Amino acid sequence: MELFDKLYDEHENAKVRFIGFTTEDTRYDFGIIYTNMFFGKPLVICVQTGRSTLLDPKDIEDIDYLQTVFRIPDKEQAVDLAEFFRETLPSIPFVTQYE
Repeated sequence: MELFDKLYDEHENAKVRFIGFTTEDTRYDFGIIYTNMFFGKPLVICVQTGRSTLLDPKDIEDIDYLQTVFRIPDKEQAVDLAEFFRETLPSIPFVTQYE
């Protein structure tokens, strides 16, 4: 008896970027995985906390979302982080994965 129904099992050579930076108040360390999976959204992982999310340009504009997902204590820091992501993450068009 099979316990799990496999949904996907893909192997891919993905581009990974590790970047650390500081703002006036905070230090950040991120791993960014660029992949063809997840509708073309890069997987962004905070190396310090292990929290991760998929981000596209629309997600970056949602300051409350960034503040929640990365547990940022104040809105000004989240705005700084959004600015970093705007400059760092490519503007990738939506990719249809399911028909």
